[in-house]
Amino acid sequence: MSYTMNVTIWLLVVLIFSFLFFVVNVDFFGRQVGAPIDFEEVTVNSANIEDERDIENAIMAVRRNGIALKGNIETNHNHPPGYKSRNLLLRTSLDLYANVVHCKTIPGVRSRHRDIDIVIIRENTEGEYSNLEHENVPGVVECLKIITRANSLRIAEYAFEYARAHGRKKVTAVHKANIMKLGDGLFLKCCKEVAADYPDIIYESMIVDNTTMQLVTKPQQFDVMVMPNLYGNIVSNVCAGLVGGPGLVPGANYGKDYAVFETATRNTGKSIARKNIANPTAMLMASCMMLEHLKLNDLALLVRDAVIKTIGEMKVHTPDIGGEATSADVVQNVVRLLQEPIP
Repeated sequence: MSYTMNVTIWLLVVLIFSFLFFVVNVDFFGRQVGAPIDFEEVTVNSANIEDERDIENAIMAVRRNGIALKGNIETNHNHPPGYKSRNLLLRTSLDLYANVVHCKTIPGVRSRHRDIDIVIIRENTEGEYSNLEHENVPGVVECLKIITRANSLRIAEYAFEYARAHGRKKVTAVHKANIMKLGDGLFLKCCKEVAADYPDIIYESMIVDNTTMQLVTKPQQFDVMVMPNLYGNIVSNVCAGLVGGPGLVPGANYGKDYAVFETATRNTGKSIARKNIANPTAMLMASCMMLEHLKLNDLALLVRDAVIKTIGEMKVHTPDIGGEATSADVVQNVVRLLQEPIP
């Protein structure tokens, strides 16, 4: 089978999972899988808080290529107030307004619940992440949460279009409009407005604190979930935990012109860097999402099936999900399955 496509880009984060990303991306796609992808490597050093040239170079590279497979960039809460999160700069500069996280249980991987299949769609550019905070007087800090009608309508429309395109039955809008009546109230109003144009899809709304309780008690009730930025961050992590942990779940960030693929929870895994025990599943699955975005659907299906068989049926598990396999063991098993002749 032959493929044609545009050049894409691989963003490598220095010191964080550097070995893992080399194995998974350059070697895996370039030689083992045979995907027609050229990688332009850009290094982002999140430890350098004074110089933003690395992230500016990365943003320029994504603008040039259109698509990125991104490593996890650390944002340290001990950095000074003027420090701008590299992750946030990337998303806002490229207007990657929709963060999509698909949390699904994998047979053979231990989890607290079965049959979870939830898609979280998170508004990715505003809310509490607007980076607008200041100290009015000593001891009093004001942090602004920005909710706009335009961006709320845009993410709601994305969620309903996603649900329809993927045969989903229900969209749940998550909010805190009972307290933040203007901000979350506007978001909720926009979701209701958009829902009226999709009579074939069930619409419901749920307060965010109740949502987290419902997720850990009966997650099967959820299908597609749409929410503002901060709630999406929290709910994505909860759902990742429900299906086995951050090492299993991929994520994608979509805008009008660009797409960036990464692990869902953006967990840097700093404590296990260079130990060859990090779970590569999330990055492999993010790579499958990238292949689908590039219309390489057959190749994406082959890789995804090999990953699922490796960690599900064959139980090649890294320590985070109860096994003793290394990162390389997982990738090598996936490669071996892909090299087997198709019956």
